[in-house]
Amino acid sequence: GGRVMSISLEKVSYIYEDNSDIKKPALIDIDLEIGEGEFIGIIGHTGSGKSTLIQHLNGLMEPTKGRVYFEGKKSLRGKVGLCFQYPEHQLFETTILEDVCFGPMNFGASKEEAVKAAKEALKDVGISEELFGKSPFELSGGQKRRVAIAGILAMKPEYFILDEPTAGLDPEGRVQLLELLKRLNQEQGITIILVSHSMEDIASYVDRMIVMNRGRLEFDGDKEEVFSHQEELEQMGL
Repeated sequence: GGRVMSISLEKVSYIYEDNSDIKKPALIDIDLEIGEGEFIGIIGHTGSGKSTLIQHLNGLMEPTKGRVYFEGKKSLRGKVGLCFQYPEHQLFETTILEDVCFGPMNFGASKEEAVKAAKEALKDVGISEELFGKSPFELSGGQKRRVAIAGILAMKPEYFILDEPTAGLDPEGRVQLLELLKRLNQEQGITIILVSHSMEDIASYVDRMIVMNRGRLEFDGDKEEVFSHQEELEQMGL
């Protein structure tokens, strides 16, 4: 039981063992602490280690070396929600409401509790009640993305990690989604972690930026501080 007070990584390294003798380190010596209620951007190219890093933050992966602590918490079940790229590909051909009920029921909620949580989550993401009985496939791209996010919110996570959350959305859909996440952070105190390869996209929303490069944590600080390293960021192609 208990809330997750913080997630901390101490000297975490992760090495992918492939079939050859070559061992590729995906994370090298990462020290990181994430507290409750933060709004964080993790930036880096494909292969920078950012995807491996977020899977350590929700316990999907365990470090080869070093330690990950989830303070105040024995089990992470449902506490850290992870939303992969294009989450709407995981929607089912049922009604929107049933789809969002799936997560909570999977975590042991009764049908009644699940429906209540699903309705709240759908309202939170701005999906109106007359859509609840429709199939997700009748929705626009931006609406589908929000339904997929509601599916995770219905499980009441304290930490919410989103991988490229605005991928494939039009400019209006992108702004709506980022505004929604900011609101969830401010009104519900959910720690939001946005993972992206594009700084412009998320810079105006996050408070803290973490820059990954070739498995290392290059920069971590408030965005003004991180942006002051213009030259290094340009060299990394960010």
